[in-house]
Amino acid sequence: MKHLFLIISLSVFFITPEFGQGIKEQKVKTEINSVTVYLSGAEIHRNKMLNLKTGKTRLIFVNLSPKINDKSVRITTSKNVDLLGITTKINYLANEINAPRTKRLKDSLNLITDKIQAVADQSDAYNIEKKMLLANISIGGKDKGVSITDLKQASDFYRNRITEINTKLSKLKARNKKMNTEFQKIKNQLAQLNSNSNYSRSEISVLVSSGTTTSCKIELKYLLNDAGWSPSYDIKAIDTDKPVKLEYKAKVYNNSDIDWKNIKIKLSTADPNLSITKPVLNPWYLKYKVYSYANNIRYKKAEGYIQNKIQSSNIPSVIQENQLSEEDDVFSNTYTEAEVPELSAEFNIKKTYDIPSDDKPYIVDINEYELPATYKDYAVTKLDKDVFLLARITGWQDLNLIEGPANVYYAGTYLGQSFIDIRNVKDTLDLSLGRDGKVLVTRTKVKAYSSSKIIGTKRKETMTYELIARNNRKTDINLQISDQIPISQTDEIEVKVLNTSGAVMNETTGKLKWEFKLKPGETKKITLSFEIKYPKNKEIQTEQRKQRQIRYF
Repeated sequence: MKHLFLIISLSVFFITPEFGQGIKEQKVKTEINSVTVYLSGAEIHRNKMLNLKTGKTRLIFVNLSPKINDKSVRITTSKNVDLLGITTKINYLANEINAPRTKRLKDSLNLITDKIQAVADQSDAYNIEKKMLLANISIGGKDKGVSITDLKQASDFYRNRITEINTKLSKLKARNKKMNTEFQKIKNQLAQLNSNSNYSRSEISVLVSSGTTTSCKIELKYLLNDAGWSPSYDIKAIDTDKPVKLEYKAKVYNNSDIDWKNIKIKLSTADPNLSITKPVLNPWYLKYKVYSYANNIRYKKAEGYIQNKIQSSNIPSVIQENQLSEEDDVFSNTYTEAEVPELSAEFNIKKTYDIPSDDKPYIVDINEYELPATYKDYAVTKLDKDVFLLARITGWQDLNLIEGPANVYYAGTYLGQSFIDIRNVKDTLDLSLGRDGKVLVTRTKVKAYSSSKIIGTKRKETMTYELIARNNRKTDINLQISDQIPISQTDEIEVKVLNTSGAVMNETTGKLKWEFKLKPGETKKITLSFEIKYPKNKEIQTEQRKQRQIRYF
């Protein structure tokens, strides 16, 4: 029995040291080295050189965003270090530092508090001086009077100084009121942030094993969903004989609760949440394209263009600057689907950027291009008395463009906002450069050749219009004018074309198109004439009208 006890005791003696070593823990603080930003989501890249001892070590990466996608965490280690396991958790007690937005508000609050105290100190000083003046206002003695000159000098001094003090106190009071109002606003905003969210940080625990004491580089990557980018463009044209300059930009937003400071950025059109399962090639069916835009358009200022494109033609419009209010927000919190190239594109940004975690868009420059362009003037005088200048751009297919809003500049002047739409574009991309004030097209009804008559049971209305185009530029222009002939939808209404001045006509839609070149100072006249016959006891609307809202008093 004694021998058995001795064997058990010796076994415990030899086994205990092995388990007594345990697993060493090491907290790791890292900086963000680079970020790959997707259209929706971002991949964060961190790395750290560590000294590891022999055996197992639990590395705890601290102070990470609480919005990590747990399934996306990837760890890369040196060859001589084995990775045994990865776990993630949220640390709600990690309140060593404030959340970025909360910290900024607290800093502002402290700054205003200091200013309010400084105003209070100045007010106290003036009030004390005023009391001293009032307490010593008596001059001279009971038995001895004061000369008129001394009395005047004393009264002037007291009056001027007390007036000056009162003026200063009034200004300080107004300033104090303004700062207290701002103080209360920031305090309320801070209270709202604190009530709506609890400060927290993610921690990633990585269990590693090393056969020897070694130095190794640990790389950490993970995905966030609350970040992304959207395209934005500046289109700059100097003149109709110059190429178009296209500045490709990105609006990057970060709402991860961690500021990105001085980081390298890569932009990608890929989907980071794609499955790792091999793709299956399904049949490719061709069908006609039907436009269906959601009401929640991410680029609110481009809605006018989209609606116009659906209702009229493929020519983009420009929303003028005076139509945009300060409340219009290009970068909203709503989303819509956008067309992107089938193969993913990546843009390595050369400069480093700061992207604070405040959910606001920050401009990142992608690239600049000079694109060959041909210019064309376009007029639908029936709908708009102005002529629009278009740039027809080629060579854009290899630029990996994504549809999005574009600020349009011509000859150094901001014209408004258009929209780059790649949904139905092939070799040539048409962009509107706004209204061309140097090309005029008028449309006038010729009364002498327009009439309304009753012939038997029918009413015949003849309509004749004269369109006059003039080029006031110093160079040749290519001009396209569009108009239309009405289309009958019943046998009782007959439409007969009398004169179109050689226009190309679409028999189905009734649309007419004239294309020609005008030299500097040249004028061209077009005649459009047609007649409509319909039963005399019925009425039809032969003139189109626009709907407008009017407030009557």
